[in-house]
Amino acid sequence: MRIAIFADIHGKILLPFKLVDLYQQQTGEKIDAILQCGDIGAFPDMGKLDKATLKHAENDPDELGFSRQFCQFDKNIADFLEKLGIDMVCVRGNHEDHQFLDRLEQSSLADKFAIDVYKRVFVCKTGYIQTLKKGEEELTFAGVGRIGDRKNRSDGRFIQDYEKDALAELAKTDKIIDVLISHDQSSSNDANYGMLELHELLQRVIFQYHFYGHTGQEFSQILDDNGITQSVKIKELEFEPSGILPENCMLILEKNVDNQIFIKTVSQDFTNQLDKYGWNYQ
Repeated sequence: MRIAIFADIHGKILLPFKLVDLYQQQTGEKIDAILQCGDIGAFPDMGKLDKATLKHAENDPDELGFSRQFCQFDKNIADFLEKLGIDMVCVRGNHEDHQFLDRLEQSSLADKFAIDVYKRVFVCKTGYIQTLKKGEEELTFAGVGRIGDRKNRSDGRFIQDYEKDALAELAKTDKIIDVLISHDQSSSNDANYGMLELHELLQRVIFQYHFYGHTGQEFSQILDDNGITQSVKIKELEFEPSGILPENCMLILEKNVDNQIFIKTVSQDFTNQLDKYGWNYQ
């Protein structure tokens, strides 16, 4: 099984799919799914844009890609996604229309729910063990959406009480889970950043890998404080001033028949083939 992983796409919903399509064409390696670590840029209503997204959209219309390309049916996009045949499963970031996502989540009985007109982009509910399957192969994962808060704020950007309850339930499992995806980073009680709930979860549940974005920091892979989990900061999928994507913004996870997991970064020479000014037309 082979999974592509991205973070912080900020409205460029189509870009991960295009990168995966190009990767398959040039390597011959089949990708089975996409996992995405939040800041999807899920704003169907332009009147609900937050200040940061509105500011960025003034110079980069791709910030509005969800509304323009994934809320209204486009046959060309539909045909492309149908031919590619894979889904993208995301967690919420802090730059989303959370009222829109809340309505979809509350009306869904499943552990993840589609947010787009093509039914290819899903948001997973915080704290539920989920499974990606390819024949007899399986990859288990859980997602934790939004960001942490140290100031008792409750608006949609921050982890909600019902999600904390779901994490408390997840913490009771004795299963080894392959992957944790989140938007925010884990941090302990004595830090003034990150999500304490992630730190507590990683102390109680065995995950092999934890992937996150959000922070703006460079790519890194380190051993978590729990001494077991590989903690991986993915570089955000944001075009640099030169118009190219940064290094280490696309990762490939492979799980073999012996249930071993390997991670590789995709080279910048590859991602340079899709630049800010032409990627939508390739």
